[in-house]
Amino acid sequence: MPMPLHQDRLFPADQETRKIARALYSSVRHLPIISPHGHTQAAWFALNHPFPNPAQLFVSPDHYVYRMLYSQGVSLDDLEIGAVELKNPRKVWRIFATHYHLFRGTPTRLWLDYAFQELFGLNERLSAGNADDYYDIISEKLNQPEYLPRALYERFRLEVLATTDSPLDTLEYHQAIRDSGWNARILPTFRPDPVVDPEYAGFAESIAQLGQATQEDTSGWRGYLQALRIARQRFKSMGCTATDHGHPTAQTANLPESEAAQLFARVLSGNATSDEQENFRAQMLTEMARMSLDDGLVMQIHPGSVRNHNKKIYQRYGRDVGADIPRATNYVDALRPLLNQFGNEPSLTIILFTLDESTYSRELAPLAGHYPALRLGPSWWFHDSPEGMMRFREHATETAGFYNTVGFNDDTRAFLSIPARHDVARRVDCAFLAKLVVEHRLDEDEAFDLAQELTTRLVKNAYRL
Repeated sequence: MPMPLHQDRLFPADQETRKIARALYSSVRHLPIISPHGHTQAAWFALNHPFPNPAQLFVSPDHYVYRMLYSQGVSLDDLEIGAVELKNPRKVWRIFATHYHLFRGTPTRLWLDYAFQELFGLNERLSAGNADDYYDIISEKLNQPEYLPRALYERFRLEVLATTDSPLDTLEYHQAIRDSGWNARILPTFRPDPVVDPEYAGFAESIAQLGQATQEDTSGWRGYLQALRIARQRFKSMGCTATDHGHPTAQTANLPESEAAQLFARVLSGNATSDEQENFRAQMLTEMARMSLDDGLVMQIHPGSVRNHNKKIYQRYGRDVGADIPRATNYVDALRPLLNQFGNEPSLTIILFTLDESTYSRELAPLAGHYPALRLGPSWWFHDSPEGMMRFREHATETAGFYNTVGFNDDTRAFLSIPARHDVARRVDCAFLAKLVVEHRLDEDEAFDLAQELTTRLVKNAYRL
């Protein structure tokens, strides 16, 4: 069967609205991609080696893919999830192709079909029958110079690509990219979870490593905070413009220094209760905001995921293997201690994300529509679908407008899905703007200007790029 990528996909069915959406999309289709938050690897671009094989490129890094296969009884062992190198990548690919029908109607299908057609010229729908042909064609092309990581970065028209990195990362590959003289902006993002979350495996050991790296005494509260400031400056010297915080909740706290020091000692000892651990994470969000006010780094908060929900999968395969589940998240009460302290600071930028869509119109849009320090991040993770993106615009725009949002984040480990994800976001935004035009709620010239804003300008401004 032919690849079902229609030129008007995701545009409204109404012909008048579709015509406007098509024109808006044409004006932004070829703009550069700004990717301010994601999980690609700087090593790919520093080393510039060919990607190893189709399975390791499309299946292994993409939890959207293998969580769906697992839900239908496919063994993660058969998919070789967690392996550094696949022993039988063709077998993994055949399993994926045989189950390709599972992705019907999902955003994953949109992203995959786009990559297959636009990047590799494959015009038949993937299936068990053509799995080997797909594998051979993609494998052959991956070894051609135009499919090396740096060439793809340029082909994708990437202007900025941000990775996400632990404070303990040496950033050697970021330095290698700089030293190579290649003209690309691949920037680290400061993700301090290993040293601010007491439930993170090896928490105390990681704090000791942080102390060694910064030559600070991290056994005490003040030394610990100073070590974090030094680590942030190291990231900033490598081009970092943002931090990222993946906490279970959005809870913040603003304790007196003596109480914060006592709490730190408690969590460092390993004897803290679950409530104390949560209070420490809450305090650290406020401390990170304080540091951002000093050093100018934009602060991203990604709360509301119950990580590693499947205990057996976590024990067998480790973190980040797709067994993460959204839960209800409170923002109004949870953020109040931080906002009472820093919410009125126009020089501070805190970008809020959610997996709880019920909070868009009730909590997040009103908060961002008032506090100068707050902005709304785009539809994230389980909601970065056409429907999720449209719901975000419908629920947030009425209160927060467009200018309290920050464009689009692809937030992916799957490098080849980046242009597809941005294409979907551009199409959905243009469809939303076109609807406002035909309803006479927005003039057409404003819609064209907003299309540019939503594609590049807002994200550049929000992330100080």
